[in-house]
Amino acid sequence: MPPQTEIASPGPSAILVERKPRDDEIDVYGLTHPGKVRAENQDHFLICSLRKQMIVHRTSLSDTGSLMEESERLAFLAMVADGVGGGAKGAEASRITVESVAQYVSRSMRCYYATSSTDGPGFSEALYDAAVECHAELMRWGQQQPAYHGMATTLTLFLGVWPRAYLLQVGDSRCYLLRNGELSQITRDQTMAQELIDLGALKPEDAPSTRLAHTLSSSIGGRQSSPVVSHFEMTWGTVVLLCSDGLTNHVPDERIRERLRSMTSAQQVCESLLEDALEGGGSDNITIIVGRAFRKQEA
Repeated sequence: MPPQTEIASPGPSAILVERKPRDDEIDVYGLTHPGKVRAENQDHFLICSLRKQMIVHRTSLSDTGSLMEESERLAFLAMVADGVGGGAKGAEASRITVESVAQYVSRSMRCYYATSSTDGPGFSEALYDAAVECHAELMRWGQQQPAYHGMATTLTLFLGVWPRAYLLQVGDSRCYLLRNGELSQITRDQTMAQELIDLGALKPEDAPSTRLAHTLSSSIGGRQSSPVVSHFEMTWGTVVLLCSDGLTNHVPDERIRERLRSMTSAQQVCESLLEDALEGGGSDNITIIVGRAFRKQEA
């Protein structure tokens, strides 16, 4: 059984059982950039709807043909993967992970809906199993092809089954929520620095200056993989941000909050945050996904 947590959500009065957002009521955008220092972009991302066909809205993957399978409309999926290992290894690890997890989740969602088993534990277990399967696949790749030994990646995944959302995390790519104007980081960085902070051996303010802040304690394909699955309730107007550490290394939470609070569209705020990260140094690959549901007036 995967470790699960429930993220604080609005009170019962704030969540009403009502229709899910229509496609034209979902504002979502994603982008990725190599940054100003690195020659290669090892990040990958995916934004898609699970329906009769998996509709890819935007991605850094060059070939999405293998993802386009017939299926019923089921949910909304977004993920960010930040490759580890240098050179082709990191880029390949994040690519394989995004493609493999998307296919696994799509198949699982069809099975759950076909049997009318739309229970929360089922979705949580499917996400956990997807991470475990992908971790094993990367390990096999490294064993069979020495050039890819040591390939690994982070993975932060959002699965929206309105009004509930599920979150899978491995590594230090983050998910933030902006709800009622307040920003909260709802993922925990799986780094050695965070482990020491949790033990009381390192002060949070000292962590960014240490090498351990960028040393993963858990990853897909690495020595240790500890997927964490959580869930929370979505509401109209809640803004979801997924990002690699290329953003958070250079843009503080307060600036992210300001940008999200004043956003005019998902595309606009992604591009503004990218500019902030580049102006702050752009020392790493930068990947950003922002999404929200906004209610349009009924006809």
